[in-house]
Amino acid sequence: MTQETTYTAPESVGRLGRIGLAVGAAGTAACVAGAFVAREQLFRSYLSGYMWMLSFAVGSLGLLMLQHLTRGAWGVMIRRILEAGARTLPFVALAFLPVVAGLHTLYEWTHADVVAKDPVLLHKAPWLSEGPFLVRAAIYFACWIFLAFLLTRKSREQDATGDRALALSMQRWSAGGLLVFFATVTFASFDWTMSLTPHWYSTIYGLYVAIGSAVASMALVCLMVLVLGAGARPSVPFQARHLHDYGKLLFAFVCMWAYFAYSQFIIIWSGNLPEETSFFVPRLNGGWKATSVALVAFQYALPFVLLLSRGRKRDAARLAPVAALVLVARWLDFHWLVAPAFSPHAFTLHWLDLAVPAALGGLWFWLFTLELRKGSLLPVREPFLQEALAHE
Repeated sequence: MTQETTYTAPESVGRLGRIGLAVGAAGTAACVAGAFVAREQLFRSYLSGYMWMLSFAVGSLGLLMLQHLTRGAWGVMIRRILEAGARTLPFVALAFLPVVAGLHTLYEWTHADVVAKDPVLLHKAPWLSEGPFLVRAAIYFACWIFLAFLLTRKSREQDATGDRALALSMQRWSAGGLLVFFATVTFASFDWTMSLTPHWYSTIYGLYVAIGSAVASMALVCLMVLVLGAGARPSVPFQARHLHDYGKLLFAFVCMWAYFAYSQFIIIWSGNLPEETSFFVPRLNGGWKATSVALVAFQYALPFVLLLSRGRKRDAARLAPVAALVLVARWLDFHWLVAPAFSPHAFTLHWLDLAVPAALGGLWFWLFTLELRKGSLLPVREPFLQEALAHE
């Protein structure tokens, strides 16, 4: 194989995209109906579904910068998948508008009468108020979109010119970009989900959400490897050793997510301060207890056990079901973060909780496949491409 070889997306990617569009359209229709019959519930369901979709795009950007920074051969083979995911961020920004429309439904700190009677909310008012909230959201999206399209443009320019200096430029931008990434994801998670319980706070929360996004995007990569590497003449020549790397990375991110989740829990629980334990008390008792157990089982324990197998990590068909399980668990995680803020004593699962992820996830995946089909599936003039193709 020469570096001039082109790698194009198979027709199966287009078919999957059209299925995603159909699912997204059906989910959107259900959401429109929900706006008339259960408006408040729609906003609550939308927030958890939105955060789930956001994790794919933001996680893709984070992994893309990590690959450029480390110059790892593992990432060269999946760079186009990550770039396609990151380039959906303009749609993700547009999809934030319903969250803006539902601010007064979602966040108690937007109600002046409530804030006036609460010393804690009065103290946090300079941060938790509508104007600064919207300005910060615009800054988050601007940073993410800028980094995504800058790195994509440089990568395409590298394909066209073969300029080896571009690889160093992308590495340098990614070094600073990762700092911006972790800062913006941290503050976005504070604003959009942690402030649903405005008296509660956790300094680990941002890392919890950021690493969860890495879990989601890595699981998506494992699924797309199955699609792009299928058949006697695969679109991308993935080998067992590549799959082994992706399985190990998924395993690592799952363990890292569990580490931060447990660290957050044990520090707060051992401190036993009412304003801190207020987050965990409803989630570990009553109707939400089973959900907490299911989250530990399906996002950590079961993937941990399954991904210990070397053979499973080297087989796309066996790795894909684990990745799919992780993606479902990621949605459950965001439902667990959002829903108990509105129903702390009783477990709730409204039909809109399923319609919104179908709508947003389906539309996002359709746009993702469109981006994936725009060019070569491998960076054909990347200096380390031959090393990646022969990666040991």
